[in-house]
Amino acid sequence: MSLPKHVRIVEVGPRDGLQNEKQPIDAATKISLIERLADSGIVHIESGSFVNPKWVPQMAGSDEILSDVQRKDGVVYSALTPNIQGFGRAVLANTDEVAIFTAASESFTQKNINCSIAESIKRFEPIMEEAKSRNMKVRCYVSTALGCPYEGYVDPVKVAEIARQLYDMGCYEVSISDTTGVATPASTQRVLEECLKLIPLENLAVHMHDTYGQALANILMALQMGISVVDSSVAGLGGCPYAKGASGNVATEDVVYMLNGMGIETGIDLEKLIQAGDYICQHLNRDNGSKVAKAWLSKQ
Repeated sequence: MSLPKHVRIVEVGPRDGLQNEKQPIDAATKISLIERLADSGIVHIESGSFVNPKWVPQMAGSDEILSDVQRKDGVVYSALTPNIQGFGRAVLANTDEVAIFTAASESFTQKNINCSIAESIKRFEPIMEEAKSRNMKVRCYVSTALGCPYEGYVDPVKVAEIARQLYDMGCYEVSISDTTGVATPASTQRVLEECLKLIPLENLAVHMHDTYGQALANILMALQMGISVVDSSVAGLGGCPYAKGASGNVATEDVVYMLNGMGIETGIDLEKLIQAGDYICQHLNRDNGSKVAKAWLSKQ
């Protein structure tokens, strides 16, 4: 299959990236990051999460962030909504689009959201009904699709079946997620082959973590299979609070650099993107997780 001519980046840094940070981050800083990302040309920014702040303290204030951010035309400002209460808050904050998530591993689902996979999907029914009545789009993640921290191997057929259930419920896009970053191009290919038997190509995305340094290779495999939507996190921020050692999403800067070199359009200004990542890293007083950003900044 030929490579896509254009790739849409779904920037998850302000949500998946920041939810793991230990230090408090004020709403103004998060808003500034989101606005800088939009200014760089990113057209889909996951800007917050309407979870109980008791469980994910860094996502407190998502209401304020989504209400106050200066919106740019053509940019989707989305949020994670694990339940109908969260969905209601997202609506009040004028969120453009919501995301829901389950996992392909029973153990991970129990540890993460205290229910079975089937129960988690059942919980989404009222969200899907409300979203449909409001003509609001719903995206979804299938976590641990390429490996589980508790169970290890995850059957690609099971991943595809769960993805199909979510697609059939009305999710317009299913993001196949390597939550622990254990995938290789071969395992990525196997999982996507099974998913493509049940879901149209244009409704699939990939969400790769770089724990073992395989994320770009896995994304390249997905691109070669025709996938044209990639989740990533500016400066490689984040991981998963429920997967020990799963440090770091793939850095958006590194993905964009690779796509630029392949002649694949993203509409993103790499220099502005690097500056956005540098801004948040300086604010957090942490290392930049993007190799591309480090190389570029060292020359300035």
